[in-house]
Amino acid sequence: MAGDGAGVTGKSDPIITRLANEDKKWFYQKPNLLYLYLMLFPTCMGIELTSGFDSQMINALQIVPFWKLYFNDPQGALKGIIAAAYSLGAILSLPFIPMINDRFGRRWSIFGGSVVMVIGALVQGFSVHVGMYIVARMILGFGIPTCIVSGSSLIGELAYPKERPVMTSLFNVAYFVGQIIAAAICFGTNNIQSDWAWRIPSLLQICPSLLQITFVFFLPESPRWLITKDRGDEALAILEKYHGESDRGAEFVAAEFAQMQTTIKLELEAAKKSWLDLFKTAGMRRRVLITTMLGLFTQWSGNTLISYYLGDLLKMIGFTDTTYVQKINVSIACWSLVCGATVSLLVTKIRRRVMYLACTISLLLCYISWTISMERAQTAAQAGTPNNAANIATLFFIYAYSPCYNMGYNALTYTYMVEVWPYAERSSGIAFFQLFGRLAGFFTTFVNPIGLNSVGWRYLISYCCWLAYEVVFVYFFFPETFGRTLEELAFLFEDKHLADQANAAVEKVLNEKNADAISLGGEKGRSEVRENVA
Repeated sequence: MAGDGAGVTGKSDPIITRLANEDKKWFYQKPNLLYLYLMLFPTCMGIELTSGFDSQMINALQIVPFWKLYFNDPQGALKGIIAAAYSLGAILSLPFIPMINDRFGRRWSIFGGSVVMVIGALVQGFSVHVGMYIVARMILGFGIPTCIVSGSSLIGELAYPKERPVMTSLFNVAYFVGQIIAAAICFGTNNIQSDWAWRIPSLLQICPSLLQITFVFFLPESPRWLITKDRGDEALAILEKYHGESDRGAEFVAAEFAQMQTTIKLELEAAKKSWLDLFKTAGMRRRVLITTMLGLFTQWSGNTLISYYLGDLLKMIGFTDTTYVQKINVSIACWSLVCGATVSLLVTKIRRRVMYLACTISLLLCYISWTISMERAQTAAQAGTPNNAANIATLFFIYAYSPCYNMGYNALTYTYMVEVWPYAERSSGIAFFQLFGRLAGFFTTFVNPIGLNSVGWRYLISYCCWLAYEVVFVYFFFPETFGRTLEELAFLFEDKHLADQANAAVEKVLNEKNADAISLGGEKGRSEVRENVA
């Protein structure tokens, strides 16, 4: 299964991809598409603001003196469960996500999840004891997966094929914007001499969700979801408005719509809309394996150490001043945003497997170096002779971690998931990814403080071993999905004849359209498009 996706049988001829690439207009030259992308940012992109805000806030609040005082400076298992409660709440919501997505569509799912998170943020900000704080974090966690699954899918299903990989990659980059905002807020409230030093950041976690509630219905619904509900006319109208602003717009939209209709019909013929669909065929089981491992990789690659326990790490190498630690916290968040945004712009240029292999190999080398420098720093500190060179080296590798991680596990995560899973199982597939990501996140955020307290630098060795396994798995099992639309990847692991049927529908539309139909505009042109697609 190595190489350029060996064992992948159902990749179709990328006809729609070629048509999209022939369009030389930039998205900002298309008023409707530009509006669509501007609306996607506060709604779908804003979802990951909440995730980034939460991880950074719980990290930064552990540095705030009044948070420690109010909750009696939690340590060990209690400290772990406070951080991990967010993931636990997310795990509890995952079984319901495919049903909610299928019944209510992408937009209402985002709205509902956002309302739950608003409630969680209010409970969190007004918590009167640690139990209430933990429950509030569980409520926040319960709401976020519905929004993530729906938002990542909606971006992939609305974006024009040329920009789709960049848009789905930027979805996860918004995580770092949330981190920066939370780090800056906690830095600003750090010296408030009251409980409001931690209550203000906790209450402000409401803001990203309010953005989604406000703007989500300014977006159109997913055309693919509308097709599954026999609302093809509405789906076609959305495609005409947002994908038809090119010189050959009518032809492109007709072909794209035909491809969507045929592919979704073929998918739904074999799907029963249940979790068992994920295990029914060899192709689906391979998707499940890749999804499971990717969920684990995104959380077990050492990132939660930096995201949730940066203060503990810096304390181990002699940085204890809270103001200085908060400054490092903010700078790491800003650096991560730069790295994530830069890599996201490269997803249309570099193949997926190349990026994932570069990510895993560089992470392994970074962690090995980090482990060595941490050992030197801690050994010197225990001997009473601080090793400043080792301390600075450790700090350097904490910064170096960000570009390594962002190469694959940030920039490509949802791009890859949207590409690997066909429409009929996409919500279930991404929810499955969320399940294993949240389980891994719960475990590692709970165990990290215990491991660091018990064995110090030796705890990093476990991550080195796991990262070596990641390199091997990515090389042998990750398929290549670069350079195709979602429908052209729908039968990635299935029989080629299914992909050929979808292509035949596209070719029929393109062959039947004549030059007069292409040049027609207004309502008459739209009528001819519908006739040709019917």
